[in-house]
Amino acid sequence: MTTHTAQTTHLPDADVVLIGGGIMSATLGSMLALLEPQWRILMLESAEDLASESSDPWNNAGTGHSGFCELNYMPDPGNGSKASSIAAQFHLCRQWWAHLVREGLLDPDDFIHSAAHMNLVFGAEDVAYLRTRVDTLSADPLFAEMEYTEDPETIAQWAPLTMEGRPATGEPVAAARHPRGTDIDFGALTRALTTIITEAAGEVCTGHTVTGLNRTKEGWQVSGSSAVGRFAVRANTVFVGAGGFALRLLQKAKVPEVRGYAVLPVGAAFYRCSTPAVTSRHRAKVYGQADVGAPPMSVPHLDRRIVDGREHLLFGPYATFSTKLLKRGRLTDFFTTLRPDNLHIIAAAGLQSLDLVTFLIKELAAGPARKFAQLQRYFPQARRNEWTLILAGQRAQLVKPDPKKIGVLQQGTELIVSSDGSISGLLGASPGASTAVPIMLDLLERAFPAQWHDRWKAELTEAIPDCERTLWDAEAVARTQADTDAVLGLERVSM
Repeated sequence: MTTHTAQTTHLPDADVVLIGGGIMSATLGSMLALLEPQWRILMLESAEDLASESSDPWNNAGTGHSGFCELNYMPDPGNGSKASSIAAQFHLCRQWWAHLVREGLLDPDDFIHSAAHMNLVFGAEDVAYLRTRVDTLSADPLFAEMEYTEDPETIAQWAPLTMEGRPATGEPVAAARHPRGTDIDFGALTRALTTIITEAAGEVCTGHTVTGLNRTKEGWQVSGSSAVGRFAVRANTVFVGAGGFALRLLQKAKVPEVRGYAVLPVGAAFYRCSTPAVTSRHRAKVYGQADVGAPPMSVPHLDRRIVDGREHLLFGPYATFSTKLLKRGRLTDFFTTLRPDNLHIIAAAGLQSLDLVTFLIKELAAGPARKFAQLQRYFPQARRNEWTLILAGQRAQLVKPDPKKIGVLQQGTELIVSSDGSISGLLGASPGASTAVPIMLDLLERAFPAQWHDRWKAELTEAIPDCERTLWDAEAVARTQADTDAVLGLERVSM
């Protein structure tokens, strides 16, 4: 990988500048590098390392969000449309990764592993909810292998740690499981995809912070600072994949499509266990039901993680609060995104989200004993000396204008593309990384319509056979599951 850390005041002109060195920029850059290997693609990352924010394995859940276990995607258990949409999008990601593996450009052992996706809920109300959710999803071919039980012994077979030592209180309990889930190290995947860029005509500059985006007659002038001073580069097209900083940069570029948009910073912490005697006994990602008012990414989960070939368990998240928009950001970050056109939007969204405010206050007031008690709700025999509380990444929850409510908090991500396609960016949070491939397919079509219809669409359809599929029947699901499992080295998780 070619990496510049400074000594450059003016970088050579680029066909495409990618701002941010995370999974979104890496996905887009890898596609462009294969479609147009002669294009100069320049990635600018402010940190000294790639994937150091939301794409870092310790800064995100890493589930490979596929709708199997994320209850926040189905507040109404009778409506599975959002979960189904995300499951379909994740299939497209698997197809793209499998294509790159076949081409010898990725090693699946470096970033993806099998892990059952589960739910575990307590109390009559949540048991009834989960039963309805499974009934709804079972009719969808994308969820055909989902299993459900209210039998504690079966749950103990699926996830032993969750039931051992559990007091016999008579409280109803239920679990659901999909045996074909995944655990993904998006940091390792980001670095591998970035290598595809640099092995073509691309370049990566770490330690380069973008502070200016100005439209000129020739395209875009991208400017900023590095360890040795200012730099500038001219680009035909710009993509802003800068996580929490994306809105601020799009505002600086005066992109009219983000007028009225705002972000709400939400942080998190996790408990982590790396004791082999514990981690070797849990091969699942067990998601529970979020507390009332919890932000969408705060669903409690006991996660199996594999990072650098070593097994770990993560439990959380515990909500934290900071006005930073990145983990290594500044306390002034949030305030720099406030504009006259979005102040009333974010105020309206806040007034409609008083449950969230109450939840954050409770979380911030919780001491170590209460935090660990939440872990023991899902792992009764957890020992404090085997768990360490770590800070995770910051998320910038998207706030959008709304004709009826003035402003609303939006779950998920939103792709912004300027009317001429010359600048685009991604706002929002989960399930972003797990849907990066379909998001970038959408961007390519909207930002490069001539190339898309001339050649790119045909080439990408060959690599991602189902990229235009709207109906996933049982045959299509079985085929793509079998094809990608074989290439990515995945398996159906047994008991």
